[in-house]
Amino acid sequence: MSILVRAATLLALLLLSFVPAKAETWPNRPIKIIVSQAAGGTPDLICRLISDKLSDLLGQRVVVENRPGGGNVVGAAAAAHAAADGYTLFFATAAALVSNPHTFKTLPYDPVKDFVAVAMVAKNPFLILANAKVPANNLPELIAYDKANPGKLAFATDGRRNFSGILANWLNKASGADILQVPYATMPQGVQDTLAGRTQLTILAIPSAAPHIASGALKPIAISWAKRLPQYAQVPSISETYPGVELTGWFVIAAPAGTPADIVTRLNQEMDKILKTPEMVKRLADVGFFTDGADTPEATGAFVQAQYDLWSKVVHDIGLQPE
Repeated sequence: MSILVRAATLLALLLLSFVPAKAETWPNRPIKIIVSQAAGGTPDLICRLISDKLSDLLGQRVVVENRPGGGNVVGAAAAAHAAADGYTLFFATAAALVSNPHTFKTLPYDPVKDFVAVAMVAKNPFLILANAKVPANNLPELIAYDKANPGKLAFATDGRRNFSGILANWLNKASGADILQVPYATMPQGVQDTLAGRTQLTILAIPSAAPHIASGALKPIAISWAKRLPQYAQVPSISETYPGVELTGWFVIAAPAGTPADIVTRLNQEMDKILKTPEMVKRLADVGFFTDGADTPEATGAFVQAQYDLWSKVVHDIGLQPE
């Protein structure tokens, strides 16, 4: 009888060894968050702010690993192919998950199948800015001026395949305008040309735009979000004039597909705590990002899917061919 009892006990222990790890036992070693951009940039800085707080809440070190290159492709591929055990996460940009699939012919990862959404982090809208001498103070006036004075306006952008270039193209498509686009290898040079009047328009994130607005050198014409910002309440959104024209940058935390649901839930809950602290809200706002908390994994996944579909439409509408 005792032999049977010992055998049954051994069998039970063996069976337990095959049960997947639950959130109660996770984490028991350091966690890595992959950032697909270089150290020192805005994504890296925000991720490090979050990782420090996450380390405290999880009781394990959360380290940031920078894997820049290929327009976010290198880091995204590394995260997509990591083990789905909750110890590798991805600080995902809009480019990595929703614009690259429509602007690259092939990718070494599938942004839909290879990731599961964990938490929304923050969104950052952009301002369309005009040189102070441009005789227009809002979007309808700007488009009317362009149509009455063809060839007089030019956008300084970061390239036709990058964010500001795509937004400028989409605005032309939606409005029927034909504003020239001048691509720059570095946006600071583009901004300098807009300040000097060699180009008349540019598109910038809030922190980059703020000092030029304050000095009166550039004036905000519209914001690329669906809503107005409290600090620029007088600036209408593009979608108030052209419904549906809205492009923002954003970050989400994602994990390799197959990561256990209880780990995803735990991470989401801890992220929500971090993002709702007044300190984090302020620090994000200081660099032009806005957060309402982590949302749920399901809602974050739905947002990413909606953005994926939107970028598909935008790329199609402006006739951009994948390369």
